[in-house]
Amino acid sequence: MAPDLTLATEVLDAARHAAARIATAESCTGGMVAAALTDVPGSSDVVDRGFVTYSNEAKQEMLGVAKATLDAYGAVSEQVAREMAEGALAHSRATLAVSVTGIAGPGGSGFKPEGRVCFGLAQAGRPTRTGTLDFGAPGRAEVRRQSTLHALRLLLAALQPRALA
Repeated sequence: MAPDLTLATEVLDAARHAAARIATAESCTGGMVAAALTDVPGSSDVVDRGFVTYSNEAKQEMLGVAKATLDAYGAVSEQVAREMAEGALAHSRATLAVSVTGIAGPGGSGFKPEGRVCFGLAQAGRPTRTGTLDFGAPGRAEVRRQSTLHALRLLLAALQPRALA
């Protein structure tokens, strides 16, 4: 089994165990996270929906990302990743949502280089978390692949039972 299929299967199993439903909000990955999850037979009991919001307008219309946030921080920002994840949660029946927005390449700038990807993780009853990874410039396909794997790892970590203090 491919590593991403194995990881997706682990995410789905953990979601079943936690009675969680998942939504994705994706920009630069273009639905690859949702595709990785739904490549696994039987995933429909866990995956609620995926939003592919490549344009800023789609982010606003489908997820409720504020134009002011996009104008102030740009689409590749933790602020937008936060609003994407929270929007996916609000516009679905999911209890857990992951978002991905970044610059897969080619291109970028000194301020936002190729390979910079921002992630958000929203979960019912918990504070939304965000983070940014710089994958460098290994090429568009590799940035998208690494972003998909990272998003799956974020979902899996969120579904793991919390260690007792």
